[in-house]
Amino acid sequence: MNKNKWLKLLFYVNVAIVALVIGYKIYLNFSQPEFEVVHSDQVASISSRLQGDSDYQFAVLGNINNSIGIFEQRIIPELNQADIDFVVSAGNAVSGGGEDKYRALYGSLSHLNKPYLLTFGDNEYDEFGSFRYYEHFGPHFFSFVADSTRFIFLDSTGKTPWQWQLRWLTDILRADESKHRFIFVSHPPVQPKSETLFATDDDFLQPLGFRSGLLQLVEQHSVDAVFSSHLSIYDKVMYKGTPFYITGGAGGLVLNHDNSFYHYLMVHVTDAGIEVNVNELEVGQHPVLKILESLWFFIYSLLYAGYINFILIVSALLLVSVKLYQMVFVGKSYYPDYDIDPKPWLSKPLNIVMFTNNYLPFIGGVPISIERLRVGLKHLGHKISIVAPKYANARTDEAHVIRMPNWFSFGENSEFQFAHLFSRVVRQKVKALKPDIIHVHHPFWIGSLGVYMAKRLKVPVVYTYHTRLEHYAHYVMLPGNLFRNIIAHIMVRRFANKCDSVIVPTQSVEEYLRMIGVTRPIYVQPTGIEYQRFQKVSRDKIDSIKTSQSMSDDECILVSVARLSDEKNIDFMIDAMVDIRKRANKPVRLLQIGEGHQRDYLQQRIDDNGLTDCVQLVGAVPPKDMPEWYALGDLFVFASQSETQGMVILEAMAAGMPVVAVRSSGIEDVVEDDINGYKTPAKQDRWSEQVVKLINDDELRERLGKQALKFAADYSVEAFTRHVECVYGETLARFNNKDKRD
Repeated sequence: MNKNKWLKLLFYVNVAIVALVIGYKIYLNFSQPEFEVVHSDQVASISSRLQGDSDYQFAVLGNINNSIGIFEQRIIPELNQADIDFVVSAGNAVSGGGEDKYRALYGSLSHLNKPYLLTFGDNEYDEFGSFRYYEHFGPHFFSFVADSTRFIFLDSTGKTPWQWQLRWLTDILRADESKHRFIFVSHPPVQPKSETLFATDDDFLQPLGFRSGLLQLVEQHSVDAVFSSHLSIYDKVMYKGTPFYITGGAGGLVLNHDNSFYHYLMVHVTDAGIEVNVNELEVGQHPVLKILESLWFFIYSLLYAGYINFILIVSALLLVSVKLYQMVFVGKSYYPDYDIDPKPWLSKPLNIVMFTNNYLPFIGGVPISIERLRVGLKHLGHKISIVAPKYANARTDEAHVIRMPNWFSFGENSEFQFAHLFSRVVRQKVKALKPDIIHVHHPFWIGSLGVYMAKRLKVPVVYTYHTRLEHYAHYVMLPGNLFRNIIAHIMVRRFANKCDSVIVPTQSVEEYLRMIGVTRPIYVQPTGIEYQRFQKVSRDKIDSIKTSQSMSDDECILVSVARLSDEKNIDFMIDAMVDIRKRANKPVRLLQIGEGHQRDYLQQRIDDNGLTDCVQLVGAVPPKDMPEWYALGDLFVFASQSETQGMVILEAMAAGMPVVAVRSSGIEDVVEDDINGYKTPAKQDRWSEQVVKLINDDELRERLGKQALKFAADYSVEAFTRHVECVYGETLARFNNKDKRD
């Protein structure tokens, strides 16, 4: 059988399992009866059976542990045929206190045609089981009289204060006139005669005050016998004339030697006294059957514990089914479709609508990239419309922009707009444009609206992956690690797979998307820069900036451009400047261009480090003035690890500056060591070392700067625009071929 046939078989088996699980859950809910205060009816039945009868028998067993193979299938049939009046569990009838365990025990006991009583033990108490025991069976300690016999059940788990139990027991025994008295307590009050492997002090009745008080009462009031469980053995110890029995062989693990074996006790009560016999099972449970029993009980517990567990297990099975379906029935091609012809779609102007969460006048890498692409596509003859949030300071003469009304804004300067996604006006305007293709720039909010509109209008959608979403966990009202490690990657994968094509700026980003499960066609296309603009600078403007910033000609100027926010790692550079200034052979100044919510925090960090004279937070600079600011610099420095490409790095190179950056996915394919700069791990000493190296070596800095200038020439916005146009053409061709096939 080949791999595909095996996968098909697994798929059908999994679907069958899902159906069986759901069916069994329905069966459990409608077939399993509810049960409350069972002991009340059981005590009444026992009292009725013993009335007027001084000669009777009952069975005592311990450590049932929800056993099916031993207790339900072996012991219960023997008890049903035996001449006994009732059955007592001396403790640990369940393997744990979960609802599933209690219901499973009740199901096993339903096969018993004799009355029964349960002693409250550690397993009954476990997993918040005390309230379940109380609800389903009754009080944790109790006493009753049947004919001439007093039966006493104690709580040895610590749930009930032992002092209270001793006072209660003292009052009962003082007033008791019964002929016989039996006590049941899960933890043994006395040590067994034989050595017990793995036994600790906690396996016996604790604390010592409880133990000694109970033994004293047993001696004083002529108790006929005390029965316990907890240990997986059989043992009888005479203590001051009273027999103490340990019986722990009704299920669970036994060691199959002289005192550890599967068994139960038969207690015969007559006027002459009591007689206790051990009924040993000839053969234990087969190891394979025991494993199967454990597996079944695990499945049973998952289903019966509650709806949450049920939903989780069904969801997991459904996910497996979906995955198998995709692997088996969904055709995949890992190579481009070379039969598609994009030329017919590129021979005419395209009507393109872009959706973005931020746009000019908001200053950032994404808005600037979008604007450059818009202008480039316009020059190629295409019609471009942009759907973006509305800003208070937006231009009025922007016919190409559809501004969305906002619900609210956030950020220190209200720079992040929360747009009204359900605006009918916006959707009508987009519909009226009759777009050929939709281009989205974010995997959430307005980006999601773009995907929705593309589906409604039956046009393809292209997604540009600009930003590493996981580095923006601090903006999300969720646990940081949860968002960073799981949710962000799921969001990106789900969104990208809803699109028809994905554009990424670097090869590293493509590898990331493939690794998280993106299956759509991916095009590696670096973001373009206006290369020529960075060559044409105004000397007068440069001199004016130098004067305004009080800069001297002997200073080495470090420039960095980034929003003042957590993900940009600017405090990393500020702290590093302490060491850089000490090791540099000339005065050093860092100009940090950008604005953001961390301004006050970063300024305080500058002040605390005594860097006020050499680190300046310049603030936001209009894009049109950036060439002059880049021209001021001798070296570009960068520490952000959230970039997919780092457009500002290419702009700095276009201005003739070498770069020192922290290694990340957006840096790896752009910065080449000893060619146009250096990239280092996120370690301040390594990063600072490279910065100091370039500061102190004028010749090296000049050589790398010239090579950076040459490197940036390949990233012109014109080339970038033409490549994106080709992506549109191929996407449209593939989309329409698909429609024809469908």
